[in-house]
Amino acid sequence: MSPLIGTLAYWREELRRHRTSPSELIRLLAHKIEEKDRITHAYLSWNLEEALRQAGQADAGSPLGGIPVAVKDNICVAGEPTRCASRFLSNYRSPCDAGAIVRLRRAGGIPFGRTNMDEFAMGASGENSAFGPTLNPRNARNVPGGSSSGSAAAVADGTAIAALGSDTGGSIRQPASHCGIVGLKPTYGRVSRNGLVAFASSLDQIGTLTQDVRDAALLLNAIAGHDPEDSTSDTRSPEDFTSLLGREVKGIRIGIPYEYSSSGNHPHVRGAVEKAAKTLNALGAEIIDISLPHSEAVVAAYYIIACAEASSNLSRFDGVRYGLRADDPKNLEDLYARSRAEGFGPEVKRRIILGTYVLSSGYYDAYYARAQKVRALIAGDFTRAFEQVDFILGPTAPTPAPLLHDADQTPLQRYLADIYTIPANLAGLPALSLPCLSPEASPDDLPTGIQLIAPHYREAKLLSIAYALEQSGLAH
Repeated sequence: MSPLIGTLAYWREELRRHRTSPSELIRLLAHKIEEKDRITHAYLSWNLEEALRQAGQADAGSPLGGIPVAVKDNICVAGEPTRCASRFLSNYRSPCDAGAIVRLRRAGGIPFGRTNMDEFAMGASGENSAFGPTLNPRNARNVPGGSSSGSAAAVADGTAIAALGSDTGGSIRQPASHCGIVGLKPTYGRVSRNGLVAFASSLDQIGTLTQDVRDAALLLNAIAGHDPEDSTSDTRSPEDFTSLLGREVKGIRIGIPYEYSSSGNHPHVRGAVEKAAKTLNALGAEIIDISLPHSEAVVAAYYIIACAEASSNLSRFDGVRYGLRADDPKNLEDLYARSRAEGFGPEVKRRIILGTYVLSSGYYDAYYARAQKVRALIAGDFTRAFEQVDFILGPTAPTPAPLLHDADQTPLQRYLADIYTIPANLAGLPALSLPCLSPEASPDDLPTGIQLIAPHYREAKLLSIAYALEQSGLAH
């Protein structure tokens, strides 16, 4: 799919050569949003006046030179709404910038637009927003994926040049796959989580949604780096993630897990992975069959751990400190119960209940503690796999984008949509989704994505492999 607006790299060059200005670029995007977003509903809000004010102060010589970047609604931007697509925070405005936004501004980027999402990042379809679902710009009858639904749809629809999202179990990569763009989840700690409204703190990671691989590297350059306000933030020196783009992949060992070749995968998904493997092999990479033996346990372990952490993190939303407050409560208990009942949507309630249950007395060891042990086993699978191979190739999602409001899909079936993306979060690994058109697919078919997973802190090499695939015409 050809982009409907120039890439981040293209606009950076246009700005440096003074062929346009940040203000003109923001007005162009605002016009596209006004024209197209009534269909996709990728945005919850945008502040044109503030963006133009920042554009007037932009430095064309900075790395991003005044380029606007859309921001998922759970990443704090000072003075802007941070609703997490929830009624509970419908009137909340952030008093400060998230760590990633601080770095984005320092690099010359301008946060522009708050993108729709599944409420509190809980969902894989974009349907769980309290403000209405986002639609897939490729076909409005289908979901765009989630939870970074608005960020992915905006980039795919040409109403954003690039966007930031968050990924707890696939929330960047899965919508990137469904919308036909590039989604990158960095190593856990590579980008600050300070100012990211927490869903599951040991899994959450801010990352990028872009039109191509070079843009992913450029945007990661802007937001990655140590943040003293985040105790899990990586302390490594900054690096240039574009430095290896264009390198040969000859001699690189690519592993394909036996467990990722499920008969349940859609034929176009199987075809896309096979096409990517053949392309890498033709470029000189060695394709090796590997095993990740605990793959069957990833969804169960993830939903126990993630829901337990969500139960703890969302306890702060009690109707007292901030957010929605129930009218005329009878007592404190009534205030808590009614505020949460009125403020949270069904999926958030479901996960809080599950998380509270697995943390409760008598069940902690049976569920949460055991899930953490399984998590260690899953991480060990990757450690052993990376002794044999340099990178791992597989599907991003088992199917192309499902239909919107599919009544036949149970919550469990929706959870299984993240089966291939969850492992990278449990192990804290960097992973990238790249569009790939199956040989059997027609140009009118919904897009699919292939996923590349790398060892910790190997983003530059991961991007170089993805770039080689992209340049080979994988998405055509």
